[in-house]
Amino acid sequence: MRHTSTLLGCAVLTALIAAPGLAAGPEHIRGKQSTTRVRAITQVPKESAQQWYRDGDRVARQGAELRPSANKAKNVILFVGDGMGLSTVAAARILEGQRKGHSGEENALSFERFPYLSLSKTYSVDGQTPDSAPTMTAMVTGIKTKQGVLGVSQNVTYNDCASANGKSVVTLLEVAEALGLATGIVSTARITHATPAATFAHTPNRDWESDAELTAEARAGGCKDIARQLVEFPYGNGLEVALGGGRSYFLPNTVADPEDAGSNGRRLDGRNLASEWASGRPGASYVWNKAQFNAINPATTGPVLGLFERSHMEYEHDRPLDTAKEPSLADMTAKAIDILKARAGNKGYFLMVEGGRVDHAHHAGNANRALSDAIALSDAVRVANRRSSAEDTLIIVTADHSHTFTVAGYPDRGNDILGKVVTDGTLSLDSNGKPYTTLGYINGPGYRGPVARPDLTAVDTANPDFLQEAAVPLGSETHAAEDVAIYARGPGAHAFQGVVEQNVIFHVMAQSQKDTSSFFCQLFGGCGKNPKKGIVPPLREADLRAGMAQRTTNR
Repeated sequence: MRHTSTLLGCAVLTALIAAPGLAAGPEHIRGKQSTTRVRAITQVPKESAQQWYRDGDRVARQGAELRPSANKAKNVILFVGDGMGLSTVAAARILEGQRKGHSGEENALSFERFPYLSLSKTYSVDGQTPDSAPTMTAMVTGIKTKQGVLGVSQNVTYNDCASANGKSVVTLLEVAEALGLATGIVSTARITHATPAATFAHTPNRDWESDAELTAEARAGGCKDIARQLVEFPYGNGLEVALGGGRSYFLPNTVADPEDAGSNGRRLDGRNLASEWASGRPGASYVWNKAQFNAINPATTGPVLGLFERSHMEYEHDRPLDTAKEPSLADMTAKAIDILKARAGNKGYFLMVEGGRVDHAHHAGNANRALSDAIALSDAVRVANRRSSAEDTLIIVTADHSHTFTVAGYPDRGNDILGKVVTDGTLSLDSNGKPYTTLGYINGPGYRGPVARPDLTAVDTANPDFLQEAAVPLGSETHAAEDVAIYARGPGAHAFQGVVEQNVIFHVMAQSQKDTSSFFCQLFGGCGKNPKKGIVPPLREADLRAGMAQRTTNR
């Protein structure tokens, strides 16, 4: 990301091997090959030309017969795989299939079966390759903005509190909560991190996660840190559920962490925001481990704040080893949906779920953990799909941006996606006679230069701690600028067509949900029974409050 202090949340993984450089010269499309035969790790399914034809015919006919839903959505669920670009989706699809004992290529992640697709252009107002702050702001406010800022327009100056005064743009979650819908956020990152924070916070610096990060100018100017903004949420009756990491940003530096001995909170103002959440509303609770999480009864609980790590939650690969144990992303998604259903009544709900650590593992150059977390996101989508109906629930799955992650070479069908390239049953070699992996990065900590590439022959590249090779040496791998996919099902999903700007995601959600749709028509006009022009967009806080007052008057 642009602001490197926000990148990893954990130490960069230790590289297992040392250094390379490639010899120049032409090479056959298949590359050099060793004389050693390599046995395929999986059995390729028996297929025939007849089957390929019939399967293709069936899918084409199903697509032609598909008709969009005429309903308005009662519920909206937005899934964001942070950094989950198309290459990540493809590799995760193969890895999931191979973990099931198949060749992998024919597999499909849960959301890849959704009927409507589009591509999202992720650039920000001032960045060709974005960070997560402007991208998520685009998805939840309907406008693009600058790098490093959350919930504010492009007219702010990064890291300048005064410049943000009056520049906040209302998010879809805030509108939903104001209208009486139940709302929630779930993330494997800190819930004060850019993607989840964009749903409720407004700040000229995404790194102002607790008051300890505020500048002197920000304190003097009255800017609130992100954790405080969550607890002091000003609309409706506040969020019903917030689950993720980032416990230290809610606890004062005088309070010991309940899980990690010798560690304290980081707040300087003496406020225990976790306790304030738990005491602020009837039935509210704060939990920090899996046992407490499991004990929550969705049918009877009040608002729930779950903070399961001091910083980000564990990678999915490492989650079973956590000291206090953590719920999975699928567990949190299921619990959040059940709580929102119970508290929403007939009004419906809005839920944002982030697989945040896909991004962090990519920054660390560690494909194994990145793909495992992408598969975990797919598991969470599957849970949401089963717990909701396509008749009344719009589900969108997308990414905020991509990474410089590549899937390359000419590996045989069923070749280990985490392994070395094997072509026609033999190990493929580079121009210097050394094997190479299918997965890699354009830049990052996996660079092995400046000496010749290492010999990977005896290296277990599927080891979870292996760092894929990178062409350019960087301490942290970077984001990439290519479009990312949007997958959707349910009422309004058919609005995703072609290549769209990322902020269109907000407008599809806002226009598809029955309550927000009518409210935005009331405010902005130009639709339905209100063809007159309304307020000037985007939606500001004063506009929302005025609109709510008018709505009350009209009843």
